[in-house]
Amino acid sequence: MPPNREELHQRLLDSQDEAQEERAYDSTEKVHIVGVDEGPDADEYSTKAPPFSWRKLWLFTGPGFLMSIAFLDPGNLEGDLQSGAIAGYSLLWLLLWATAMGLLVQLLSARLGVATGRHLAELCREEYPNWARLLLWVMAELALIGADIQEVIGSAIAIKILSQGVLPLWAGVIITALDCFVFLFLENYGVRKLEALFAVLIAVMALSFAWMFGETKPSGRELLLGVLVPKLSSKTIQQAVGVVGCIIMPHNVFLHSALVQSREVDNRKIGRVQEALTYYSIESGAALAISFMINLFVTTVFAKAFYGTEIANSIGLINAGHYLQDKYGGGLFPILYIWAIGLLAAGQSSTITGTYAGQFIMGGFLNLRLKKWLRALITRSFAIIPTLIVALVFDTSEDSLDVLNEWLNVLQSIQIPFALIPLLFLVSKEEVMGFFKIGPVLQTISWLVAALVIVINGYLLVDFFSKEERGFKLSRLLGNAKTSLGI
Repeated sequence: MPPNREELHQRLLDSQDEAQEERAYDSTEKVHIVGVDEGPDADEYSTKAPPFSWRKLWLFTGPGFLMSIAFLDPGNLEGDLQSGAIAGYSLLWLLLWATAMGLLVQLLSARLGVATGRHLAELCREEYPNWARLLLWVMAELALIGADIQEVIGSAIAIKILSQGVLPLWAGVIITALDCFVFLFLENYGVRKLEALFAVLIAVMALSFAWMFGETKPSGRELLLGVLVPKLSSKTIQQAVGVVGCIIMPHNVFLHSALVQSREVDNRKIGRVQEALTYYSIESGAALAISFMINLFVTTVFAKAFYGTEIANSIGLINAGHYLQDKYGGGLFPILYIWAIGLLAAGQSSTITGTYAGQFIMGGFLNLRLKKWLRALITRSFAIIPTLIVALVFDTSEDSLDVLNEWLNVLQSIQIPFALIPLLFLVSKEEVMGFFKIGPVLQTISWLVAALVIVINGYLLVDFFSKEERGFKLSRLLGNAKTSLGI
């Protein structure tokens, strides 16, 4: 009689080397879970999950909130404000469904990490030939650098606003670069301390943008209709593509599969894996629900303030706060500084998670056993050096920064298939996942979501390069006209 899936899963895990060194986290760093609220005999839960426990849910809470930071980074905030200013409330339904698609991808990433005890970068190294492994690593690093430049520039813009222009962009970049030392300091005190820092930063974002929501008083009726009634027009297609395109960040797919390993889960026992997946699903869903509300606050504030105005198409991160200040003035606390505080929290939190993701990506693909401070320093340098150059070159030009941001979005769009496709192949592979391989229905849904995201980002690429080509031809035409006229 052939073995069932439970037996295959057990054989797969038993074949792994038990003496193998911990990868994402040392055993001493992991949060203790087994035995909590279970009584003296925990062995009975090797094949079935223990009963639900609020205390355990609290202990599992953390990785999903770190993951959710990628949904709240400065790039997403810029997409939100442009969507609100240009499309009004009409794309809120798309923001909701894009967040749901992002949740599906992140839950698959978490499933991979919990069931295998390895994160995505490690499994790519083990499962693919050298040329493919190196290609995936280079693409992951490029995606991370592109995201980090946007995040650091976002922080630097916030610092420039809060210092009333005393600190230029390049100074803000240097200040933001120091966050890796904060990260290292907190990491030495345990993963829960690091997660507490992110909880504070998310709370700062939520409070700041909720305050702005209260100051500007968007229409509740329009908000509700925007969430519930799908609406799309030819004038808002570009913003719609941007809403979906910026939700899935390639480095975040790698990150979440590693973060879930910070909890003590015996992945040789099906009941324990099922328990972990249940709690991670709940906390990830809660984290992305909060991120959706924060994104909704930003979109509706700019929809109320600037939809239908002449300046709607010219609003970006660097001038958004000033436009809000011009329209709504001071109040109890100037709205310009409320915006800057929220933007700073978004930039700082996302750059720290970028450093974290960079460690896992580099260590996993290259099998490096470096000290954490050295890995963080190398990872930080990859992004900070090009960002500093960008800040020095573009500090005085808002238009140039907007063009740069478009190029960085294109760079990340190209990288998305190099994270999504390996993830979906691996979670569908029984030799890797054992009992927790995803079924045919979930496979179909996941591939459809991945195809939709890839097609949408492909549209972004085509649209961007066609505009660049038209701009290039127009500049040549004008140049030729000036030459023929002797100007």
